[in-house]
Amino acid sequence: MLIRAARPEEAAILSELALRSKGHWGYDEGFLALCREELTLQPSDVEQRRTAVAENQGRILGFVTVQGDPPDGELGMLFVDPPAIGGGVGRLLLEHALVVAEAIGFKQLEIGAEPHAEAFYRAMGATRIGTVPSGSIPGRELPLMTIEPTRRSPQEQS
Repeated sequence: MLIRAARPEEAAILSELALRSKGHWGYDEGFLALCREELTLQPSDVEQRRTAVAENQGRILGFVTVQGDPPDGELGMLFVDPPAIGGGVGRLLLEHALVVAEAIGFKQLEIGAEPHAEAFYRAMGATRIGTVPSGSIPGRELPLMTIEPTRRSPQEQS
C-alpha cells in the first residue's frame, strides 16, 4: 500500500469516499445529506489541508488531512472506504498524519471524532478531552480528542 499526496483533481473522489465511509455507520440518507457539505473537498482544499491518500494497485482506499498552523493542528478528516475498514488503512493514514504533523512542528492534533471511531483513536494513543459541536447536525456533540505527533500506538511503544 502506498501513502501519497492527494491530487486536486481527486477532490470529488475523496468527497464521495468520505460519504460512503460515514454511511458505513448506518446513518440514513437524510443524515448523510446534512453531512455532505462538511465532507466535501474542493480541489483547492487538497493541498491546503495537507491531504494524503492510501492507494493500493491504483485504487484509493482512504485519505487523511492535517490542518492548521503550528503549534496546534487538527486531524480534519480521516476516512476509509468501507470495504477496506478493519484492514489497517486507517492506522497507516493516522501514522502518516502524525509524521507529517511532527515534521511541521505541531505539538498536538485535535480530532473532532466520529463517535463510532472513538475506540480506534483511543487505541492509537488519542485522549478524549471533551466534546465539540458537529459542523453538520445542530445539537449533535462529537468526542473531542487530542493526540501528540510524537506519541506512537501502544503496539509501537512495546
